[in-house]
Amino acid sequence: MILGASALHNVAKLRRGVRRGRASSWDRKGGNDDFWVMEPGDTQTVVDLLGPGCICHIWMTMESHVIAWPRQIVIRMWWDGEPQPSVETPIGDFFGLGHGLVRNFTSLPLEMSPEDGRAFNCWFPMPYSTQARIEVTNESTEQFILYFYVDYEEYDGDRELELQQDYGRFHAQWRRQNPTDGWGDPARHGDWDWLQEAWTTPNLDGDGNYVILEARGRGHYVGCHLDVDNFVRQGCDWWGEGDDMIFIDDEPWPPRLHGTGTEDYFNLAYGPTQEYCAPNHGLTVYSGTREWPWKGKNSVYRYHVQDPIFFEESIRVTIEHGHGNLESHDYSSTAYWYQTEPHLEFPRLPQVADRMPRPDVE
Repeated sequence: MILGASALHNVAKLRRGVRRGRASSWDRKGGNDDFWVMEPGDTQTVVDLLGPGCICHIWMTMESHVIAWPRQIVIRMWWDGEPQPSVETPIGDFFGLGHGLVRNFTSLPLEMSPEDGRAFNCWFPMPYSTQARIEVTNESTEQFILYFYVDYEEYDGDRELELQQDYGRFHAQWRRQNPTDGWGDPARHGDWDWLQEAWTTPNLDGDGNYVILEARGRGHYVGCHLDVDNFVRQGCDWWGEGDDMIFIDDEPWPPRLHGTGTEDYFNLAYGPTQEYCAPNHGLTVYSGTREWPWKGKNSVYRYHVQDPIFFEESIRVTIEHGHGNLESHDYSSTAYWYQTEPHLEFPRLPQVADRMPRPDVE
């Protein structure tokens, strides 16, 4: 294995033909202005590296005074001269948290660290054979400042073929459906007879599920975070009753990976109301109250670093929005995966106004 050590038992292994590199925003004049200023509309190339190599760690922090700025700044990444980016997401969502929020949390591949979650970290390895390019774009109406480190490894040229044949390219994609197409009736909120009837309505094809990822090629899915704004009371108020359904290689119904409920897929249980972070799963945002237990903004994550989901031809990762797609809420997500190139063209990233979070529910 030529990529950076990812487990303690590999730390002692000596590796030949590897050189450590770093690109950063350090002040080239020798002072302490170790940041870049980005005006509205600016796009800056953070790194443009020649391979073979692998990006091992990205750290960034930003200063901006616009509302929900993590949704107004976009990060994009290209590998090996490809024409379309393999990564295209709002920058806060890329680093593991939606709703335009920043806060302290930790997971194995992604972290927001003190102070107040403004130190963004990504540990996903990003191999490349000939080139790696990362750009950041300021789509807000005000300037912001950007500090960054991009730590990478350079390999001897004879490893280019190995990187081409044995390693997928890293991808990340943001999606949103606001609102989801639910068929619940807010006027019947709290009507348990209706709710029991609704919960027996079958979903035996997955049509209407929220789509987290749709990809073609050979690769493996390594997880997502899901960000839900529960802005209207429907059913029993719990937004997370929907099953996960993951379709692999164009398989017919039923999918080989069919789960039992949203909190179950994210390795939580019983309509969780407690924020919690672990290496591979967690609940980073909970906004409920005693009167409305699952109100407002909620964020959960599940990373398949230890148990990637493999596909040879295609993958479609979906989840119901409420049982049988009952609920009409604001769903957004960021999916992470590795695959061979070329990849499917991404859905067009919405304009800033269509990426902004909803106002908090009163």
